[in-house]
Amino acid sequence: MCLIMTSTVAVQMSANAALPFFSEDKNEVPSLAPMLDKATPAIVTISVEGTQVSRQRVPEMFKHFFGGPDEQVQERPFKGLGSGVIIDADKGYVVTNNHVVENASEITVTLNDGREVTAKKLGADAQSDIALLKIEPDKLVALPLADSDKLRVGDFVVAIGNPFGLSQTVTSGIVSALGRSGLNIGGYENFIQTDAAINRGNSGGALVSLRGELVGINTAIFGPNGGNVGIGFAIPSNMMKSLVDQIIEFGEVRRGLLGILGQDVDSGLAEAMNLNVSKGAFVSEVSPDSAAEKSGIQAGDIITEINGITLVSFQELRAKVASKAAGSKIKLGLLRKGKKVNVEVVLGDATQTVVAAKEIHPALEGATLANGKTKQGDQGVVISEIAARSPASMIGLQDGDVIIGVNRQKIDNVLALRGALDSSKGVIALSVIRGNTSLYLVIR
Repeated sequence: MCLIMTSTVAVQMSANAALPFFSEDKNEVPSLAPMLDKATPAIVTISVEGTQVSRQRVPEMFKHFFGGPDEQVQERPFKGLGSGVIIDADKGYVVTNNHVVENASEITVTLNDGREVTAKKLGADAQSDIALLKIEPDKLVALPLADSDKLRVGDFVVAIGNPFGLSQTVTSGIVSALGRSGLNIGGYENFIQTDAAINRGNSGGALVSLRGELVGINTAIFGPNGGNVGIGFAIPSNMMKSLVDQIIEFGEVRRGLLGILGQDVDSGLAEAMNLNVSKGAFVSEVSPDSAAEKSGIQAGDIITEINGITLVSFQELRAKVASKAAGSKIKLGLLRKGKKVNVEVVLGDATQTVVAAKEIHPALEGATLANGKTKQGDQGVVISEIAARSPASMIGLQDGDVIIGVNRQKIDNVLALRGALDSSKGVIALSVIRGNTSLYLVIR
């Protein structure tokens, strides 16, 4: 048994001699240290300070007896720690999670060599939890990007970050799953799952291949007590790069829009529709004049591939489309009545969407929705042209209201609202800004 194991290791070392964890010195044992020597200088610690503003509506009975404003505003200072990755040394670009730097008025980046520099936030996207920072490009080291679409379950990966303030912590594991969604962590979910230990403070750090290339941005964990139990999630590097490129070019994310409704393909749907596939995105409805309709996609189609990559679920399709810029071209592989069909789609612009609310949810029928902002400058979905005695008016919506959240999940456009409502079950609480007042409206 020992001889067989020894022989196997020798063959494996010979086949992978070019990998960075194998030293040129044949007397040394395999180690990740050579790769980490090159990768860790690109991982930074992020410290933030700011003020958290919370608004609470004052109940009518208290206003009647005591008078006063319609809402109470509380300001609370906060400090936080997270991680980040230098992706461009010449321009000083650092990627992290949006939730690490959200509401921060001061952002400080601590480099691997101990230098502390002030960072400027160039842009962020709450729905995908990505933020782009800029620091002075002085003797920086960047982490090269991998093609995350080539990842396979079982690939070895390393997580590098700042858990619990312990900077430059390295943990290792494998890719446990790909295309994870439905976790209610963010608006667009297409996560890499890993068992490399990720803890509080790792957010925004790097998930790295054994070649020292960035495959993902660590963003969340699944744990009953907030600690690592071997289930962590990272945003794929390809998705991150597409969003960052939009922030660099436009100062914001301008999402592409396909214009379909649908659901995952599962065994029940496959049996009911007499399908010969068990994975993919089933198209139940195509929006009029949408990018999907213009490309020839039809209700009943099953989307099985995007740009040659096999799709697992409808949520994965949503996330990948939402990471593409408006006007981008994508190639979709379809199954239509058992036959394979390939279509090329030029994505629409989700930031310019105006739709009838009944296309989003029956309870919103009677209102027109459009992307917009609150008086405070927060992005959301603006209600306009609401019909009297309509379902939308019956739940309490008014002309000019701005929906900014669903069940405590932030939404910043119509596409995000549709996705949040699609994934919500049971009672739904809409977070609404009405003028200077915040309130919740419930859909049962």
